[in-house]
Amino acid sequence: MTFHYDDEEKAALKNLQLDVKQGETIAFVGMSGGGKSTLISLIPRFYDVTSGEILLDGVNIKHYGVRSLRDNIGMVLQDNILFSDSVKENILMGRPGASDEEVVAAAKAANAHEFIEALPKGYDTEVGERGVKLSGGQKQRVAIARVFLKNPPILIFDEATSALDLESEHYIQEALEVLAKDRTTFIVAHRLSTITHADRIVVIENGEIVEVGHHDELMKRNGSYKKLFDVQQLH
Repeated sequence: MTFHYDDEEKAALKNLQLDVKQGETIAFVGMSGGGKSTLISLIPRFYDVTSGEILLDGVNIKHYGVRSLRDNIGMVLQDNILFSDSVKENILMGRPGASDEEVVAAAKAANAHEFIEALPKGYDTEVGERGVKLSGGQKQRVAIARVFLKNPPILIFDEATSALDLESEHYIQEALEVLAKDRTTFIVAHRLSTITHADRIVVIENGEIVEVGHHDELMKRNGSYKKLFDVQQLH
């Protein structure tokens, strides 16, 4: 498929072809501006492809209702929206009507239960406008708990750990790996060390796929991925 923003001459994504199996973890990497975030925003239909199609279970995603499509996708972004409500209500957005036990189980799975219990009113603590009363790592864990509660078959992580300190990143990385088990998962990651476990890594440059393979395979190939990886290891 190909995708243009508005009527821009240059395609943001050109002739992309990728076949993803159920339960696979696919990581998209490349220099910023290459098209990674654009690509994953096409899956929940925040935009529609300009030509070609995206198929889910063999059906063009345009044939699904937008709501039912998005109900089957869980997203953890770099900056997740939290509402000025309690921690519990923010987690319940994943599946309104879930029981307290299910909310706590989701928080535990997201490595969030301990810090929530330590808040002044535990799960009933108000998080403030856009979650200002929580640290970046805490907000991410609430967002991940929300996705655990939703329990969707498809996951999208877009730079989910990039703005965090290393300790928070470790907790979140752990939770994301548990969440991704047995689900079809798409990851956009800036830090390549966080995606070496992916089933396949897709390198995107200027809107095109230039390499596909798992970490060891791509390192041996000595191409774009190895260059990106080596540059990051030097910092």
